[in-house]
Amino acid sequence: MMPSDKALVPFVSVDHMMQMVHRVGLARMITRIADAIEDDFRRWESFDKTPRVAAHSPVGVIELMPTANDTLYAFKYVNGHPKNTTDGLQTVTAFGLLADMHTGYPVLLSEMTLLTALRTAAMSALAARYLAPEGADTMAMIGNGAQAEFQSIAMQAICGITTVRLYDKDPAATAKCAANLAGTGLKVVPCDSAEAAIEGAQILTTCTADKQYATILTDNMVGSGVHINAIGGDCPGKTELANAILHRSSIFVEYPPQTRIEGEIQQLDPDHPVTEVWQVITGAAKGRRDAREITLFDSVGFAIEDFSALRVVHDLTRETGLNLPLDLLADPDNPRDLYGMLMRAAG
Repeated sequence: MMPSDKALVPFVSVDHMMQMVHRVGLARMITRIADAIEDDFRRWESFDKTPRVAAHSPVGVIELMPTANDTLYAFKYVNGHPKNTTDGLQTVTAFGLLADMHTGYPVLLSEMTLLTALRTAAMSALAARYLAPEGADTMAMIGNGAQAEFQSIAMQAICGITTVRLYDKDPAATAKCAANLAGTGLKVVPCDSAEAAIEGAQILTTCTADKQYATILTDNMVGSGVHINAIGGDCPGKTELANAILHRSSIFVEYPPQTRIEGEIQQLDPDHPVTEVWQVITGAAKGRRDAREITLFDSVGFAIEDFSALRVVHDLTRETGLNLPLDLLADPDNPRDLYGMLMRAAG
């Protein structure tokens, strides 16, 4: 028995996602996801929200990230295993699903390893657009692994940076990133220390992978008037910034109940004040208040951002036709006769 169209679920493979990005253009794809996140953050209060469900081990974490509004439900499965790179594996892999709240039927199954990189970069640049100092044109990219190029291109496309200063404790990672960014229009400056990388930078992005309390930026490295985009501290026991920097900064987060467990602010008292980014986007709270202020986006990633990214991909499956219809749902002619459908398959 052939499945009906209503039982076929569009599946976006890694190959489809790559084709999609090239069809749309990388900068435009990131910008489109950022626009969707901004739209959904304006509707923040209409979403179900919960901290992600995490299974931790000594070497990594596996997480589920669910959310829903009145019309759509989404979840992402994602892991974070820093040791994987030594075995030739990705630190982060992911897939996600989008479903119709009215029927419960999935409407999209998608790879999200690439998509998570795109949406993480989109979220970083969206926050920086609201929080970075006016006229910011230089970013320090500390940690030059899988996310670094996406972050750089997102900041170029959305915030207008023209220079990126690179540092990684592994010189090969910096060389890889510099080579990949050649031809993007960015001025790329490889540096031999984190201190050198932040010289003249108004946006400081930290994105390192070690699962530990680390101090990538010390207090004396951070002067007034910068925006810190801290995206590497994203699970309990994993941070990148000296505690003193947090006390000097105006801190902005996605969802406090999650960030207090996983973000830089796990170092602070539970009642330390933070501002939610959705409040800045809607105008309910102020972003940057003056030129000398240090703003810190303590980003750990939140399910609504994945929801937004999946919405964009769902639209693009219809615009581009890039998907594989999967026979994922049982679809008997008589909804009460699942057994009969199974038995007829023997013939």
